[in-house]
Amino acid sequence: MRKAAAALLLLGLATAQPHAQEPAKQQLHLSLQQGQVMAAHALNSGNPQLALQLSSSLLQANGKDHLAWHLQAAAYARTGQPEKGRKSAARAFRFAPDDASRYQMAQLASRLAFQGGSPTLSQYWLRRTAVYAPDEKAEKLIAKDYETLRRINPWSFRLSGGVKPSSNVNNGSDAATQEIDGLASHENRFGPRAIALSGLIGTLDAGVSRRLQQSESSLTALSGRLYVQRVALSDSAKAQAAELAARTGTTVPRNSEFGSTYGEITLSHAFKAGKPGQGGSARVALTGATSWYGGERNYNLAKLSAARSWALSPQNRLTIDGSAEHRLSPRFATLEADVFGLGASLSRQLSNGSSLSFSLGLRDTQAKSNNSDGTSATFRVGYALGHQIGPAKISTGLILGTADYPHHTFHNGHSWQPVPGGRQDTSAYADLNVFFEEYDYAGFAPMLRLRAGKRFSNHSRFETSEFSISLGVESKF
Repeated sequence: MRKAAAALLLLGLATAQPHAQEPAKQQLHLSLQQGQVMAAHALNSGNPQLALQLSSSLLQANGKDHLAWHLQAAAYARTGQPEKGRKSAARAFRFAPDDASRYQMAQLASRLAFQGGSPTLSQYWLRRTAVYAPDEKAEKLIAKDYETLRRINPWSFRLSGGVKPSSNVNNGSDAATQEIDGLASHENRFGPRAIALSGLIGTLDAGVSRRLQQSESSLTALSGRLYVQRVALSDSAKAQAAELAARTGTTVPRNSEFGSTYGEITLSHAFKAGKPGQGGSARVALTGATSWYGGERNYNLAKLSAARSWALSPQNRLTIDGSAEHRLSPRFATLEADVFGLGASLSRQLSNGSSLSFSLGLRDTQAKSNNSDGTSATFRVGYALGHQIGPAKISTGLILGTADYPHHTFHNGHSWQPVPGGRQDTSAYADLNVFFEEYDYAGFAPMLRLRAGKRFSNHSRFETSEFSISLGVESKF
């Protein structure tokens, strides 16, 4: 039970006595309120040791005394003990009576964590500060401080995730039977894993990076990423899959069959490039990764990538990038491949604060499997509004794609046959992203994404459509 404010506090103070070898101790009887006033006075008078003694006695009387924890944290800070001060500030935060006090204590804990040599803990407490920021000005200062800590801290962390209902969680076909230009095979009915199934898709994307070296002109870092995607089929999809399984003599698919996981480790080196002062930069990276699908490893890969960026003007930036990927120890022969990519992107800042971007990606897959060997091209145009609409920031994009698999084959129920002229796909997708940054918690705000599109193909197995709405969280800073 909490002590009453008028309870007596016993404090032993050493006082010098004449003709005595040791200083004698006197006991002062103070109320808790008097003890708080005396500790604050000692702190303000430059006597943090006395403030520590008084605050310790106050906490013996009442371990939930927010003000005593605050005084102790400040006293530890004055005596050069920031780690102990941070722990006391954390207790003061826990027992704070209102949001204003929590804001103040989280700020103190963040400062003391930084003074104690832990910028990561400082970032953690700064995010907790953001929960209780009193106004927009305070939020902007927190974001600015966080950006400063991000530059100082050799470690950086990234976390995002979301859940989305989708009409096609398994990238399945819109068609029920196999149809190919010039070769129809209506009796060859698709199994339950090949058709589009509806349900929920949950994702988690986490990353961590450690800066190894940094100078005014270069940065070397080691980073890791883990991307996890899991699927839950809808009741209607389960019923549809069970019916097809009975017709085709196959098993009913389980949710775990459509789950995927991807993990990578990357060593990268970025540096300034081109003439000084023109904003040019370059980056090279070496990546090792592993891909899993359905609970089993798909393949390992090694990838080398590079990028070069030019500031064409204060408003325009051009980036060219390329990559070469070699897949190792594939689960199936169809997954064994070398993949080469080449891309270009142009971003432009408009006078109204909005931004416009264009990107083109080319991909060449050289595989032993005829059905994996091919080329593809993707073009995307994106637009981000420079001003909020209500509480939200809005961006949108349109993606157009084409792919050619010249040696594609299909199974006609008896044997594998080549597709005349190969397989050709075209696709169109649009997305709308709504970021509600005013509704954040600890600097994380909800993101709503709408995505719709269709892929057309001369092979019905690869004619797919998608409509999904996802809700996730992203960091404001």
